[in-house]
Amino acid sequence: MLKDLFAWVTRIGIDPADELEVCLQKTLFVRSILFGAGPIAFGYGLNWLAAGEPLAGLALMGWAVLLVGDVVLLGMFPKRYPLWVFLGLVFILLMSFSAVLALGVFPNYLTGVLWGLLAPMGAIIYGKTGQTWRWFAAYVLLVGLAAFMPFYARTNTHLTQIEALVSSTFDIVGMSFIAFLFINYFVAQKIIFQERSENLLLNILPKEIAAILKNESRTIADHYEGASVLFADMVGFTPLSAVLAPVEMVELLNEAFSFFDSLLDKYDVEKIRTIGDSYMVASGVPRRRPDHAQGLVRMALEMRDYIATHTFLRGQRVNFRFGINSGPMIGGVIGRRKFVYDVWGDAVNVASRMESHGAGGTIQITRATYELIKEEFVCEPRGTVNVKGKGEMEVWWVVSEKEMRIESPPRFDAVKSGEAER
Repeated sequence: MLKDLFAWVTRIGIDPADELEVCLQKTLFVRSILFGAGPIAFGYGLNWLAAGEPLAGLALMGWAVLLVGDVVLLGMFPKRYPLWVFLGLVFILLMSFSAVLALGVFPNYLTGVLWGLLAPMGAIIYGKTGQTWRWFAAYVLLVGLAAFMPFYARTNTHLTQIEALVSSTFDIVGMSFIAFLFINYFVAQKIIFQERSENLLLNILPKEIAAILKNESRTIADHYEGASVLFADMVGFTPLSAVLAPVEMVELLNEAFSFFDSLLDKYDVEKIRTIGDSYMVASGVPRRRPDHAQGLVRMALEMRDYIATHTFLRGQRVNFRFGINSGPMIGGVIGRRKFVYDVWGDAVNVASRMESHGAGGTIQITRATYELIKEEFVCEPRGTVNVKGKGEMEVWWVVSEKEMRIESPPRFDAVKSGEAER
């Protein structure tokens, strides 16, 4: 129950339309007041009342009530969040100053003004970065007023010297602790947002290319002497679109392509793009590798087998054509907005033709790819196809990967017999 109550309290003021960063700011704002500044101020007020300083005690308790009321207003009117943050920072800034004035400017009590530093620090955390220096200037001004107003000073108080020293020590340690928590939270959130941005960037670009874009400002274009490209396309996409609702069609493609995506790391290949029902992936770019064709063909076999055996939405079965070609190509990034990593070259165009001239449920490859994989895969010759701009080209279908032959060790009786003959 306490856990649920804590979760409910810290979601005060959260609006469904809020961005994640705003939700985090509101959560910290509520927590810092309800579990930090509010209870501390109220407890301090009770302490001063018990110590015979009613003016300081009532002042601090009053500010604590105002802070809690500010949170209540946030819960009632969440869209006015900037206003409630502003008021909360003003209350915190004035709270410690008013307590010092009520106690009198005696050096042991001047440390209480330190709590006002939470205002400029909160301005940073709560998204008021542009106003941070104004808040800090206001804090410095109040410190100066507290230090140079001798007509408020008293020569004695109701606290003993030991009690005054303990109070000042608590002010310093308590403020330092809260400052540490603020800075720790700020750095932790910064790391979280950096990781999210990094993951988003890596979902768009290869990590090698992303590293270059972050550190350099130049055109990215590299030539690869040997690489392979695969195209996969759904057979009968248009008729199927007429049967399924648009949302169902998208869900079907998402299920198929999500499985394809799950194989990328397994075979160390790079997804280039999806266009409609077409899926394109490359091997050997931007990470060069001698077995680019073998890795891509292994992935194609797993893609083919998955599609052949899997049942999709509403018991729907689908079919894909696969085409692969190998050869030199160029990989790079073009454009300045919404840029993508892409590959170009004759080898890429031919790979696309292998897919479009193929048959459903088959992996069609060119001679260039066949020569690279023939020792490791079972391939079936399919004659020639007429490729636009290339004429007649020999093609093969990849059937399966060859089984590794492991020679069995000689039997014991055969070894014994051979020794007897010797």
